[in-house]
Amino acid sequence: MQSATVRVPGTTANLGPGYDCLGIALGLSNEITVSRLNPEAPGHSPTGSHPGAAMAAEASQSFFSKTGLEPFPFDWTISGQVPPSRGMGSSVTVRLGLLAGLNAIAGEAVSRDVLFELCAGLEGHPDNAAPAAYGGFTVAGGPVVARFEVSPQLHFVLLIPDFEVSTPAARQVLPRQLDHAAAVLSCANACRITAAFASQNYPLLRGAFRDGLHQPFRHALIPFLSEVIAAGEKAGALGGFLSGSGSTICCVTTEDPEAVAAAMAQAAEGNHRTIITHADNTGLTVLARA
Repeated sequence: MQSATVRVPGTTANLGPGYDCLGIALGLSNEITVSRLNPEAPGHSPTGSHPGAAMAAEASQSFFSKTGLEPFPFDWTISGQVPPSRGMGSSVTVRLGLLAGLNAIAGEAVSRDVLFELCAGLEGHPDNAAPAAYGGFTVAGGPVVARFEVSPQLHFVLLIPDFEVSTPAARQVLPRQLDHAAAVLSCANACRITAAFASQNYPLLRGAFRDGLHQPFRHALIPFLSEVIAAGEKAGALGGFLSGSGSTICCVTTEDPEAVAAAMAQAAEGNHRTIITHADNTGLTVLARA
């Protein structure tokens, strides 16, 4: 096999209090095509010439080290709907897409579970890697993942600002110590969110996205965060949260998502775009082999 094209969904993670463990696959995706190169061909980098070449090198090293296969040179391309540095798992689409593409070319040398573990290791946390790999709503802690289907009745309204927030920068603003009461509130709300998705009893989500772990400290990076969430809730959303480390803000609703999107956009007061989508319950998919 000489090439493979895979589809990896974008994700929204943390969901407020579920810091580094809760995530949902979204109906936006990137497609990554990985092509084996002739080792004798001149002028080719073994990992392509993309801005993400460093990620590709790390992913390939991780894959070949895990499988014990002889490394081969490859090129890759990426296209799709997941914007970079917006808290929607764009780095996972690259890393998991490359891992899965190499795996397909190698004749499915490892399982989806192994691809997830490799990707989570490269990311440093599993909250985006899990839903991207398995689809649906996931709770990830180490190699163990709990996964639940998400009903199409739930809409995800995304306000995507016209500025980026890097994950390292977003982590730098977090405190070294947390208030005990804030930690207890976050734990209770994360449990309620998990119960809501496990039972598909989505009204339980109302009021559950507040946390004391990261959103209050990242507010300075997205100054209209609270106003956008409040506007979405006033328009009928069950609640809202900072998607991953931002800058995207997500509101969830079972009714009138257009009104929620309009309210969020008005509250942000800028050249930002909104997208209405559903959850993706499939996750990583190999689309083509050649």
